[in-house]
Amino acid sequence: MLRQNHDRIDPKRRNVVDHRKKQFATPQYKETEYPHRLNFYTDAPTADITLEQFEQWAIDRLRVLGELEACSFRNRSPAETATHMRPILDKYLPLDSNSSASGKLSAQRQKDHYSHFILRLAFSSTEDLRRRFSRVETMLFRLRFGSDDLNERSAFVSSLNLDWSEPVSEAEKAELAGELAAMLPPRKGAVEDDAWFKVDWERVPDLIESRRVFLKQGKAYVPSREQASMVVAEFTSRLERQLELTTRALPRLDEDDRLTPILNHLSKNFITPDAAYMSNTSAPAGAEITAANVDNLSQHFPACMNHLHRSLRRDAHLKHYGRLQYTLFLKGIGLSLEECLIFWRGGFSKITDDQFNKEYRYNVRHVYGDVGGDSNRRSGGYSPFSCQKILTEHPPGPGEAHGCPYRHFNLQNLTALVQSMGVTDNGVMRGIKEDKENQKFHMACNRVFEHLHKAEIQKAKDEGVMTANQLETIVHPNEYFKRSYLLKNLGKDTDVKMEG
Repeated sequence: MLRQNHDRIDPKRRNVVDHRKKQFATPQYKETEYPHRLNFYTDAPTADITLEQFEQWAIDRLRVLGELEACSFRNRSPAETATHMRPILDKYLPLDSNSSASGKLSAQRQKDHYSHFILRLAFSSTEDLRRRFSRVETMLFRLRFGSDDLNERSAFVSSLNLDWSEPVSEAEKAELAGELAAMLPPRKGAVEDDAWFKVDWERVPDLIESRRVFLKQGKAYVPSREQASMVVAEFTSRLERQLELTTRALPRLDEDDRLTPILNHLSKNFITPDAAYMSNTSAPAGAEITAANVDNLSQHFPACMNHLHRSLRRDAHLKHYGRLQYTLFLKGIGLSLEECLIFWRGGFSKITDDQFNKEYRYNVRHVYGDVGGDSNRRSGGYSPFSCQKILTEHPPGPGEAHGCPYRHFNLQNLTALVQSMGVTDNGVMRGIKEDKENQKFHMACNRVFEHLHKAEIQKAKDEGVMTANQLETIVHPNEYFKRSYLLKNLGKDTDVKMEG
């Protein structure tokens, strides 16, 4: 299923693998057809794809799942979730209907098929990852099922050959008319007009919980309008069984050492979706990004950079990883190399010019791509760290100030920091504590952002200047800064606009 540089896997290497033990591809290649937009992901894909596609498709799907999980944590209604997710799905994982006459149907559905199986591999290693993956994949399927063309949805359900539901006869409907009518909105002939199915009650727990079905002798009587719940429950049930099978097969993946690092990286990313800082390093319109103005700009910094800035001002020094994390962030907000050197020289106020030039100046220039090898100069140096990188790499040790406060601080120190940033609401503080306990560190950061910018966000929404990008969950410190600056300065300057 994988090829690198458009070549197939080395035949000698392929022959070593026992096909009876392979769990991501069947021994015999077969062309996969996608007659339906929806997919139960019953059969693993077998066509060749590149390593680049393997990783990028999985990252795109991970971004979608991360946003869906964020919607759940924020208690968005189904309608709000659908509205929020529409542009994100169009951007990362589009899936057109057959009636759209799109020429991209096969490519879209192949990406959807592969990305699901890649993440299934990545998230089968622990019970927590399996549970979260099943939950958000079910959310994605339910969202798509609800937006599917009615005729195409009916054809898809028919193709599943579900044998666990039994039609309710006309005689039984008449016998139970009173009980069944109580499950429907009041209208004449409602019971007679609807098709009803009998299923084992365990298959529709959400309908039972919300009292939308009639129960009798272990059977749930489900009207056709609630078909979605039956199909979604079946999707979840099958996926959970398949995840258990995948778990048992995971040790055999060591046969291909190209995949293991990618899968490990993806599973780490499920802490928070990874995101390169896509915006260029130019300052937001109207912003004065200079060494002298960093103190003023720090009001827009996320907790991680706020702590680094405070530590630098307090100690006149930061250790290596703190300097690296903060320098890259400053580069990302638009601070030029010259201004960055001025900033660090002023920050390290307890040392001489000679010591600064010998021990620190080169490292700042290297980060900006001003010195170093040709590849470093051509690429413009290093990119600012994303939340995922800060969360998972180089945890801070004694005397170090880098990392993510929501993950690496104890609750007392975290509380003091966010209060110093302006968070005083007890409800918000309880939410931060819960997010930290549940390891939803990026959600805690977004919770703080939304509290500190509550009035500005509402104003931007009311005036229709919030784009889809501004509504996405923040997963990068530089995006936090840019969004904060633009929101706080909205309307103060005609040049300041909510840009993506």
